Amino acid sequence: MKTNNQRLLALDVLRGITIAGMIMVNNPGNWETTYAPLKHASWSGLTPTDLVFPFFMFIMGVSSYISLKKFRFECSRSAIWKIVKRTCVIFVIGLGIAWFSMFLRTWNSLASENVSFLSRLGQSVWTFDHIRILGVLQRLALSYGIAAIIVLLMKHKYIPYLIASLLVTYILILVFGNGYEYSETSVLYIVDHAILGLNHMYANNIIEPEGILSTIPSIAHVLIGFSAGKWLFGESDIREKMLRLFLLGTVFVFSGFLLTFGLPINKKIWSPTFVLVTCGLASSLLASLIWVIDVKDHKKWGHFFEAFGINPLFMYVVAEIYSIILENIHITYQGVTISVQEFIYKALLQPIFGDYPGSLAYAILFVCLVWVSGYTLYKKKIYIKI
Repeated sequence: MKTNNQRLLALDVLRGITIAGMIMVNNPGNWETTYAPLKHASWSGLTPTDLVFPFFMFIMGVSSYISLKKFRFECSRSAIWKIVKRTCVIFVIGLGIAWFSMFLRTWNSLASENVSFLSRLGQSVWTFDHIRILGVLQRLALSYGIAAIIVLLMKHKYIPYLIASLLVTYILILVFGNGYEYSETSVLYIVDHAILGLNHMYANNIIEPEGILSTIPSIAHVLIGFSAGKWLFGESDIREKMLRLFLLGTVFVFSGFLLTFGLPINKKIWSPTFVLVTCGLASSLLASLIWVIDVKDHKKWGHFFEAFGINPLFMYVVAEIYSIILENIHITYQGVTISVQEFIYKALLQPIFGDYPGSLAYAILFVCLVWVSGYTLYKKKIYIKI
């Protein structure tokens, strides 16, 4: 069985699983009653939740091989324009989501103050002096854009050496820059504070999770995905491709955990061990899904995730908009003003399921709400490219 001219359904399903996972862990009914596996590690460590974002970045690297192959990996004007345009669009959408959230929060915070409508509107609109500049979509944009340009400019046989160089460079930055310390002495904080400014960093967090220096290993992350894509879509039989992915995954996971004795796994600083372990797990999972879906033809169970997988960034943006709206539209419940999100959890789900199961039920319902929004596009095979 060959895959050269076929769309790998397993890739769409894995992409959909990661997007659905990102949406679910970002939208619990109540953060204080969320099961531990559905939370990020507080600092060093690894939870299932810490896997979804890096998995998507790995898949983005695989997908970039497919998209850039159409240009024969030549540094043409059309290829560069496509990369630059996509990078800018994703980055601006990320900023737009941050602004929309800030707009609604500012509007609500001014509700009890004695200000005119125009003054309230003006203050809510003009929040650029304290808007967060970086974020999830911004990291995706920068990592994809830089990695894609590298792929066009560099001979592919040298990419593994570049990946190693990026990770080693970042190791040196962390070791000699106090990078593993969650404090203002960390080089990560110093650089982000100097360039971005405290008002434009992640609120109530010393370390910006999508910071400037941690973009270095995230570029390596996408390049690893690209290299895996090159292996996957070569001329070999699909079974050999799966073995290659399993081999890549095993080597990366083993290497990553071996290095944790001196370099802990840490998502918030995107540590090199975090890159190795998550890329390794993503590679192994992709190989498993290829076997189940594309070889054994067990496809029906994956239909739900395909709706997320064919329009991943669009679905993520829709989820962010829904989440912001539900958290910022307020109603009165039992004499107290609460958000619609709180009402659904406290009034409808918590009384039936309890604290923790109710919080999980809200997250699952939210994922289903977003799925409904994308199902029509999925059925009509409409691809919204962001």
